[in-house]
Amino acid sequence: MPTELPYAADAEESLSYDELEVLRLQYQKELAQSHVTVQTKFNYAWGLVKSPQREHQVEGVRLLQEIYRAEPTRRRECLYYLALGHYKMGNYEEARRFNALLLDKEPSNLQAQSLATLIDKRVTQEGYIGMAIVGGVAALSTLALAAIIRRASRK
Repeated sequence: MPTELPYAADAEESLSYDELEVLRLQYQKELAQSHVTVQTKFNYAWGLVKSPQREHQVEGVRLLQEIYRAEPTRRRECLYYLALGHYKMGNYEEARRFNALLLDKEPSNLQAQSLATLIDKRVTQEGYIGMAIVGGVAALSTLALAAIIRRASRK
């Protein structure tokens, strides 16, 4: 049995402009008729979350949150894409929270397991970057302080 989890492909793949445009036009058409079906709203939110553009991701997460609150029967399917949207926006704690809710309901969900791994890797990577920045600032501060002390001792 392989130990490699299937990759959470949605984390990297986005829809083409034309594919997203079809979803947007359907959503706007229903919005203009004052009746947006849950499926149309979900499809558009799904496409927006997959987008590489942050403003699309934000809008997609907002729409998914509306569905999550208003449609208890659709909560499970919203959880993964809420986690994915927050992951793509860099909101790792929110991504973990939604993904954990999904894993509580479906512990064997391989996509959610894969996304959890991606979230953990990104948090670790950003932690290392943060430590490097702090280390660099500390080194520069030490050098500046040493230069000030050296100048003061020469006078």
